[in-house]
Amino acid sequence: MLPWVLTCVGLTILVLAGDALVRGAVNLSLRVGIPALIVSLTIVAFGTSAPELLIGISAVHEGKPGLALGNVVGSNIANVLLVLGLPALLSKMHTSRYDTRRSYLMMVAATIGFTALAFLGTLTWVTGLLLLAALAAVLWDQFRAARAHVARTRTEELSDLDGADPDMPWWKIALFLAIGLAGLPLGADLLVENASIIARDFGVSDAVIGLTLVAVGTSLPELATTVMAALRQQADVALGNVIGSNIFNLLGILGLTTLFGSIPVEAEFLQFDLWVMIASAFVLAPFVLMKRDLGRRWGAVLTALYATYVVAVLQ
Repeated sequence: MLPWVLTCVGLTILVLAGDALVRGAVNLSLRVGIPALIVSLTIVAFGTSAPELLIGISAVHEGKPGLALGNVVGSNIANVLLVLGLPALLSKMHTSRYDTRRSYLMMVAATIGFTALAFLGTLTWVTGLLLLAALAAVLWDQFRAARAHVARTRTEELSDLDGADPDMPWWKIALFLAIGLAGLPLGADLLVENASIIARDFGVSDAVIGLTLVAVGTSLPELATTVMAALRQQADVALGNVIGSNIFNLLGILGLTTLFGSIPVEAEFLQFDLWVMIASAFVLAPFVLMKRDLGRRWGAVLTALYATYVVAVLQ
């Protein structure tokens, strides 16, 4: 019974931590006068990507570099199709209200650029430095955007959002952010580890567990954060979280991981998974470039596409 109990505990921690991180991010943006979108592209996205970073470095140390690459590629696919699809089924996300074109184009560029590097055959420390340099450029661009926006504070707009409190003290904002950033990887670890034990008890192979639970499990922080953001009608946090996480996964996590060891790119990634990752990135184009809302119908389509991908991988 213990694995079942710990699985439920992990899920509870994820939900509570996701709610705390959204509250902290929105109120931080309210206090300093920058968009919640920029906060979600940086603090929230990096925090929810912590499990992928831990698994990537650990996999390279244990001589399983393919797991590090598969985890990031699988998580990026899950982030778009599952992490945005499931919350959209619960609550319509008004993504048309926010301008995410610049950050979205950065995500597309990072996805295509990483794929091009992958076709070189092996990701080395030189590749890692290139990826980290690109991440530094993205962060500098976001910093400039934040600084330029301070003069045009959106206090009135943000204060209407659920959970936004213009008078929230700094210590409380910091507490919310700390609970979210610490709780998300803890909850994901508990859930993945104990769900794996349950799966093995039912005779599911390690290969199937790796292809499903690891990729989805490390995307659970993004899912928890996005679900809470969608329920709070904070589509900018939800969309910014996914876009920022995908950028950080490719440029930051794999950039840092390759400094600990080279990652050979297997033929299967070049023939199928990397192309699915690119396609999933372009799936967001109508909602970002054409300013369409992400409603329940589209949520069902995205979720179905992810289910189809998992079935194709397992065959």
